[in-house]
Amino acid sequence: MGEVQRVADEVESVADGHLLRRWARRAVDSLQKRRGEINSLNVFPIPDSDTGTNLLFTMRAALDSAETIEDDVRSAGRVANALARGAVSGARGNSGVILSQVIRGIAESVHGEHIDGRSFANSLTTATALASRAVSDLVEGTIVTVLRASGEAAQECVDTRTPSGEDLASVVAAAADAAAVALNKTPEQLDVLASAGVVDAGGFGLVLILDAFVEVVTGKAQVREDLGTPDPKSSAVVDVSAFDHDWAHKSPIECGDHSEQDFEVMYLVDDSDDDRMTALRTRLSVLGDSTVIVSDGFGGWSVHVHCCDAGAAVEAGLEAGKVHGIRISSFLVDERDQLVARAERRFPGAGARGVLAVVAGDSAAALFESEGATVLRCDDAPVTRAQLLGRIRQMERSEVLVLPNGALTAQELVAVSAAARDPLHQVLLLSTSSMVQGLAALAVHDAQRNVADDGFTMSEAAAATRWGSLRIAVERSLTYVGTCDPGDAIGLMGHEVVLIGPDVAESSARLVDLALGSGGELVTLLMGADAPDDLAGQLEAHVIAHHPGVDVLVYQGDQPGDLFQLGVE
Repeated sequence: MGEVQRVADEVESVADGHLLRRWARRAVDSLQKRRGEINSLNVFPIPDSDTGTNLLFTMRAALDSAETIEDDVRSAGRVANALARGAVSGARGNSGVILSQVIRGIAESVHGEHIDGRSFANSLTTATALASRAVSDLVEGTIVTVLRASGEAAQECVDTRTPSGEDLASVVAAAADAAAVALNKTPEQLDVLASAGVVDAGGFGLVLILDAFVEVVTGKAQVREDLGTPDPKSSAVVDVSAFDHDWAHKSPIECGDHSEQDFEVMYLVDDSDDDRMTALRTRLSVLGDSTVIVSDGFGGWSVHVHCCDAGAAVEAGLEAGKVHGIRISSFLVDERDQLVARAERRFPGAGARGVLAVVAGDSAAALFESEGATVLRCDDAPVTRAQLLGRIRQMERSEVLVLPNGALTAQELVAVSAAARDPLHQVLLLSTSSMVQGLAALAVHDAQRNVADDGFTMSEAAAATRWGSLRIAVERSLTYVGTCDPGDAIGLMGHEVVLIGPDVAESSARLVDLALGSGGELVTLLMGADAPDDLAGQLEAHVIAHHPGVDVLVYQGDQPGDLFQLGVE
């Protein structure tokens, strides 16, 4: 304590604007040096591996603003205001926006020439309040949690150990130490961190920034060998090894993404007021999540949101004031770029081609696998974009033909397609709307052809296959051909209802007749898990008796929902 106090006494007279600029420079250097390490920890709220980059951009923007001051640099208040304006206007991502409020907290608490221990403690308390108000859905185990712990420790240091509030060295050291302890406990508070065996990335960066402050105040660099190591006493991290995570090959979107949003939208708003910004926050919270809106304290606001409709998010801002500095990034495209950067090597499947089929039903899965396809099951829940993209990556093939078989919407397939293609992968998503169309496409697959020719041929086979299905109504509803009651058989051609009937066998035969009404040489039947045992035989006999010359192939699919799917070629 004596050494710390001696150093504090020496630097007290120079704890001014020059010190704040030296802190900003040191923080930028520290973030630059460990940016990759911070990025690797990034699994929440979006595992897009950019937290370190965002913190660096934000801190650098703050420093650039402060470096423009040419006179009165000794004024801590003036430098702090410049840092805050630069941080808010240049903030990147969730973590960067929160960091801007840490710096704004300093600006609101430091007045005049110098900064002392009491004003520093007040700045962290203010920053915690600002950050907590800025985040729409506050989650513990994040940078805000670490910030709060540092503020509480700093305030306790001022109240109990330094009544005069002048011992800046002791206060900043207490704040940084408390932040480091809180960081190592973040996996106890956030399950996704525990699952990944990491601490919060934003909190890690905040500890580095606070350590940079300690260094410029005391002249001694902080050495934390256990920084970023989860608390071994925490039950949240004891069983991390039990999780089946292949982080090297799994799509980052699968690591912890609980969000279904496609874009990160950020922009600045001027000429507004608190009421309109409150209304904007409400609107953006409806459009998406991770909504953060912060003020620079001088009439400007920074807005951040994750959403599916980037245009609507920007339009909402136009209603709140003058919008500028718009930045929009796609999570899936960002993830693709990260994978390319990490995979500038030839993997074992380079030059090989694979087929990926989305399939429901045990027997259907076995059927597709027997034809050489890799299967992604969709029996119990809809397939997500992240799951499809992750399975494409896990195949480790430079050429992949995907048979979605109606499991995802056109919009979702476009998003996956954009993310899947890169210099290392050629991925073609074929337009198969059902498993019977997928089987028709797979039947003409030839790995010896050029991938584009192979994909075109398979797409043509799928498009030439008229398909339908029969299922049982579970509720009363109105269709284009009338009203169906629970228990009625519903026949569809494509996605359109074409018949309703009380008898399954009769309705099935009618559906086959409709499907063959415009001709056909081959009928493929894929029988579902709930189909009556004799239905396949009845339909085969019906085709032979009423449609001479038409061949019939019957497969057991065991898919849920449909009693059967049929394809006509």
